[in-house]
Amino acid sequence: MDRSNQSYRNRILQLLNPADFDRLRSHLEAVQFEYRQSLYDANRDITFVYFPIEGVASLVITLENGSGVEVGTIGNEGVVGLPILLFDRLAPTNAYIQVPGTGLRLRADVLRKELEINSRMRTVMLHYAHALFNQVAQSAACAHLHSVEQRCCRWLLMTHDRVQSDQFLLTQEFLGMMLGVRRTSVTEVANKLKRRKLIEYVRGRVTILDRSGLQELACECYSVSKQEFDRLLGYPLGPQRG
Repeated sequence: MDRSNQSYRNRILQLLNPADFDRLRSHLEAVQFEYRQSLYDANRDITFVYFPIEGVASLVITLENGSGVEVGTIGNEGVVGLPILLFDRLAPTNAYIQVPGTGLRLRADVLRKELEINSRMRTVMLHYAHALFNQVAQSAACAHLHSVEQRCCRWLLMTHDRVQSDQFLLTQEFLGMMLGVRRTSVTEVANKLKRRKLIEYVRGRVTILDRSGLQELACECYSVSKQEFDRLLGYPLGPQRG
């Protein structure tokens, strides 16, 4: 299959049949993702879906007391706007940018119409939905069974995969939300990783110094989720990290 004219910057788009991608191409709009930018709000119509290229989006449940809990993250392996893939238009979560970057935006109604008539595209999108569900399920188990340090290393590895850079923005607020811990715990874990020379962390910006060291400390949930995405979506094109 010739994909020479196709975008390889987002894994979902690279999986589409070239003819299917061409039908979407004219509707795709390049966007810059800013820190904390809202992509859609809970229980409101989703009007756009987003295909990240660099950066990470968070799916967050907000409780009655105003506190937020991250239940999922999406990077260049996927698409923000899962309900549209499932022929719905609402979600109980808010979606906003956790790590700034770039991406492509598509009107939800355009994608919905394509999915109604195109079984090949629908299969790709449903495989992604399955992979994301499995990631969320794995994360739930991880939160109950593994240490804060293990989960932090897992999150750093996942973000490293998605931003395609050794350095990225990471505030203590977001890391605490993802791990479900207080900032003091985030500071403690970050300092441990710094002392081991696995990362550098200055003014909310992380630099990965030793990826293999992070993998040794991370729980198995990182590799389990990665293998499941590869099983359902195939191996991504471009540089691979171990």
